[in-house]
Amino acid sequence: MKSIQSNIKKAKKYLDKNHCIAVPTETVYGLAGNAYSDQSVKKIFKLKKRPTNNPLIVHYSDINKLEDDCVVNDNFIKLYNKFSPGPITFILKLKKGSKISKFVTNKQKSLAVRFPKHPLFRKLLKSLNYPLAAPSANMSTRLSSVKASDVIEEFGSKIKYVLDGGKCKIGVESTIVNILDKPIILRYGGLDILKIKKVLNKKVLVKTTSKKKIAPGQFPLHYSPGIPLRINAKKPKKNEAFVLIKKRKTKFKNYYYLSKNNDLQQSAKNLYTILRKIKKDGYKMIAVEKIQNKGIGITINDRLSRASKY
Repeated sequence: MKSIQSNIKKAKKYLDKNHCIAVPTETVYGLAGNAYSDQSVKKIFKLKKRPTNNPLIVHYSDINKLEDDCVVNDNFIKLYNKFSPGPITFILKLKKGSKISKFVTNKQKSLAVRFPKHPLFRKLLKSLNYPLAAPSANMSTRLSSVKASDVIEEFGSKIKYVLDGGKCKIGVESTIVNILDKPIILRYGGLDILKIKKVLNKKVLVKTTSKKKIAPGQFPLHYSPGIPLRINAKKPKKNEAFVLIKKRKTKFKNYYYLSKNNDLQQSAKNLYTILRKIKKDGYKMIAVEKIQNKGIGITINDRLSRASKY
């Protein structure tokens, strides 16, 4: 317990000085900085080499802190009560007097907000008097980090501190829902959109690409391992790594398994780790077999499709 407290203290010390640190969430690791500080937010964009028109998600411990910055509405309350803290991000209207840095929002009048579930991150947020902007802790367009070692691989000594919270439980980013007006899903993620539809009990549109960027994850190329990837493959070509959703009896060196027995949750959790490993193992191309397009399988397919735009 003492080491947890001292790690949180250390993380807070860096954040208070406007440095960026890596934090664990239940989805993926985040590269965090004070969302009220232009200096911190600019550092996030610079470190990630992220286009400035790609807005950041801001993380809060609870709804009370959020009300300083955003206008809440009925759809938000329904979803917040059911799914937060958890893998859902909301697009809300920014309040006029909000202290959120204009660099966070790409000068939009809306803000992407989330309430993370990871206990370590929650403890950290409760110790701060500002929310944290925290996009995924990786270079822009590349694979998200799901372990502290992934973050170090991405940034080395460029970031001051990694708050190590173990491997992320979900392994893919949060689901993003725009609730400024009629609810629209802007990014598939760790929360099944059928659950969102059920709670709202109304039509929910899906619009995962848009010219006007009010949320992350909408660029065509994203989540890339940095080498060509093809989807819905029946078999691998020569010298290609082959990603399968369940273990096979035949053992080939170039076969990589997302799960033992066609488990979509397990596959999502292992997806980025497997793709990273393939690159490290020296393969120059990846083929992925067809994955069931249901539940979190829809999210996996979304990530693979964007990675295939390499």
